[in-house]
Amino acid sequence: MQRYAMGIDFGSTTAKVVILDAEGEVAGSAISQKGAVSDEGVRVAQAEALQQAGITQADVARVVSTGYGRRMLDIADRTITEITCHARGAVALVPEARVVIDIGGQDSKVIAIDANGLVARFAMNDRCAAGTGKFLEVLARAVNIELEQMGGIALAATETVNITSMCATFAETEVISLLAEGVTKPVVLAAVHQSIANRTVGLVARVGKRDPVVMTGGVAQNVAAVHYLQKALDTQLIIPDGAQLAGALGAALFALDDLQLDDAERRKVQQGDDDLDDLAAPQSCAPACAAKQAKPIVFKPHATTTAQPTEATHGRA
Repeated sequence: MQRYAMGIDFGSTTAKVVILDAEGEVAGSAISQKGAVSDEGVRVAQAEALQQAGITQADVARVVSTGYGRRMLDIADRTITEITCHARGAVALVPEARVVIDIGGQDSKVIAIDANGLVARFAMNDRCAAGTGKFLEVLARAVNIELEQMGGIALAATETVNITSMCATFAETEVISLLAEGVTKPVVLAAVHQSIANRTVGLVARVGKRDPVVMTGGVAQNVAAVHYLQKALDTQLIIPDGAQLAGALGAALFALDDLQLDDAERRKVQQGDDDLDDLAAPQSCAPACAAKQAKPIVFKPHATTTAQPTEATHGRA
């Protein structure tokens, strides 16, 4: 009987699920946005991915969870940190990756990858909304537009201004002041995206810039965020298909690894993994953060999302 592995990335604003078959091929995947750290979002994404795979939960032999709410899922056999899973997933999508930039709803992270596909070091911004998807959401409301419209509008800017506030609350006040002074929405939104790029470049500097640079996470679908980050880094970003699913894919790959171990080996492998985010710059990942794939994993065309998509950039940006 075919055995399947499931990875769940329980994020702060979205739930992502990837199902792999025994050969490591993507059998199903889904993204659902149902509010902050929503159990319902996980259930919806899980059901959709299972439907795509043509299986039931009973056919899933191993589940690994990651993300903001990873410890809240009773269905998970094991929890692994976001750093570990995002690195594993990004390397599976782009084996040559050397830096991974992931900007999610509540945090942003930059991960340096060594020549073996392992985490070398990482830097995170998880204590402030500035430079995250939440930052964009707050400022979209401030200028009275839909979140998915931000990227396209920002790219229409014909001049530049600066947003100096690094706090989302103060930045919102600054945006409102600029609009009151007659600065156009495109110019203001361009400044918002430039601010995110500047913040992210600071994280990149902490781990060391090296090419190729891969961008994952929901903000990778925002064309202006990609544009300004590329300018700030002076490099092309690789935006793989399934970029928002990288964390769930990494979790699913770890679940697939577990299926190939006996019980004693599995217990040994699990030790230490879920404490990795507490380290500022791990010398190595215990036992391993990523394993380089022989060929990139490809998401099937039927992979869908239950949330409204933002402006997307697919393939190599």
